[in-house]
Amino acid sequence: MSDVLLQAPLFANLDETAASALRAAMVEVKLRRGEVLFREGDAGDRLYVVIDGKVKMGRTSSDGRENLLAVLGPGQMFGELSLFDPGPRASTVTAVTDTTLLALGQDELMNWLTGRPEVARGLLHQLASRLRTLNDQVADLVFSDVPGRVAKALLDLARRFGKQTDGCIHVHHDLTQEELAQLVGASRETVNKALADFAHRGWIRLEQRAVVILDADRLRHRAR
Repeated sequence: MSDVLLQAPLFANLDETAASALRAAMVEVKLRRGEVLFREGDAGDRLYVVIDGKVKMGRTSSDGRENLLAVLGPGQMFGELSLFDPGPRASTVTAVTDTTLLALGQDELMNWLTGRPEVARGLLHQLASRLRTLNDQVADLVFSDVPGRVAKALLDLARRFGKQTDGCIHVHHDLTQEELAQLVGASRETVNKALADFAHRGWIRLEQRAVVILDADRLRHRAR
């Protein structure tokens, strides 16, 4: 059983035997970088767990503007809403890198929910966490300026994808400048200006589809 898979909320409260049995009910899905798993409006009856790589969840407005809702990596789960509310998919999911996923269909999940409250608890924890994140994002858009949102986004990416090296945090986020701007909910020009200011102050160092955080404390203070 993969340690990454055990990080997913669906598996958090299962013993080894139950976790192995649930893993056996899942189907592996592989995506190439840039490949779309499903689009906003598609019908959906599966949840997914990221095993390797990264995916992005986005929405498109009526005038064609794109908003990046989240970037998900190993151990994170998505798509569970369609299992309980069989409406269309609420976002488009695209592979940011070559990615491996495990998928669980509605019938298999419902079998596991019957008589297994620990699985239900894992899903409720996931839904509560998702709602909390959405509330935080709405509050940030109302109360935080763009540099503050950029700082918070960098710290979140560092928490999930960062690696400590020589007192710094190397964050290989794999996002383009445009995708970073979509994640923050601002124009690319405004986000690039904030990043350049952070770099000038010595808080970060910018690299290709990556950032090195040199002073996390300063970023945390700016993110408040």
